[in-house]
Amino acid sequence: MKALGWWLMVVGSLRLLSVWFGFFNIWALRLAVFSQTQMTDVHGRTFGVWTLLTCTLCFLCAFNLENKPLYLATFLSFIYALGHFLTEYFVYHTMAVSNLSTVGFFAGTSIIWMLLEWNSHQPKQIAKKE
Repeated sequence: MKALGWWLMVVGSLRLLSVWFGFFNIWALRLAVFSQTQMTDVHGRTFGVWTLLTCTLCFLCAFNLENKPLYLATFLSFIYALGHFLTEYFVYHTMAVSNLSTVGFFAGTSIIWMLLEWNSHQPKQIAKKE
């Protein structure tokens, strides 16, 4: 597995931890992410399901870096997540800057790395015998 694949596995694993918090420990999620607002159990579960989807994309993409549609969907999930959290911080003021910096590190690193390796993962060609 290439380094980007390992990175996506780490990010997917960390996202899986957020899924756990969203479903089973809403207060930990509130402290770790949305520390400036109230959260209900429904908010936590919604966040958990959304994060589970992005976690799944990370794991699938890690093992299929040559799959362009999957690569694009995973890349866009980082763009959407970063956009969501930037909006929560700058517009709605529901996050502390320390929480935003953590999200920004993982999403930003993933976005840049995936852009840098955009066309470097090509499927292996099998030579045909004629």
